[in-house]
Amino acid sequence: MELVTVENRNKIAEITLLFWLMKVVATTLGETLGDFISMTLNLGYLIGLAITLFFFLALLYLQLKTSNYRPIAFWLVIIATTTLGTEISDFIDRSLHLGYTLGSLLLLMGLLLSLFLWYKKYNNLIVSPITERDKELYFWIAVLFSNSLGTAFGDYLSDVIGFSYLEGAFITALIIVVVAVLHYFTKLNEALLFWLAFVFTRPFGATFGDFLTKPSLKGGLDLGTLQASLVSISIMLVLIFYSHKKLAVKSDTDTRN
Repeated sequence: MELVTVENRNKIAEITLLFWLMKVVATTLGETLGDFISMTLNLGYLIGLAITLFFFLALLYLQLKTSNYRPIAFWLVIIATTTLGTEISDFIDRSLHLGYTLGSLLLLMGLLLSLFLWYKKYNNLIVSPITERDKELYFWIAVLFSNSLGTAFGDYLSDVIGFSYLEGAFITALIIVVVAVLHYFTKLNEALLFWLAFVFTRPFGATFGDFLTKPSLKGGLDLGTLQASLVSISIMLVLIFYSHKKLAVKSDTDTRN
């Protein structure tokens, strides 16, 4: 059994290439699953918002109860934030009729406020390691705002500016590449670069999810929200299983050493 101490505790996944791959898959799933709940099932954005909020709070409670990083718990909350973010963005635009431009600005203000309050309390925005309950709550609030913002921005690119879904995905992917280059070849603040990448992986997943589900006349593959969600769930389950195996090997190695 792994001995969890203050020194090796961390509630957040290690920030590696695997992390970003799983984030993109999770955001794609959040887009297709959110649309499946509100649109395919015809439940509407308010009911969809209520359902996804319930599951987000339930999964967040389970995540907060863990003493250390557990891939299944952590990534289920990430998926919940991306799905809830889809409903929040669509509710702001289509139910409140505020539009994606104003919606994106409101969500950006919410993200900046949550990061400001985080920084004011801890004097940093370091996301790993996180062991304190309060700091983890700041993290998840920022994650929810960033995923909601990413959803609104992805829809802004396609519905307001008029880019195709593939063009929107390409633009956001290019931004992510620029952030990666800045990370490896400059000394810019790592926390700033992390949150930039975190925000823009969401519209990449959102636009790619729309590409999978939207009709061919709109530039999509017309797979449908259910089929696209099942594909994303299958990929995500494989990656979570791999993460658990990788974590078990690491724990075994640390125990022997």
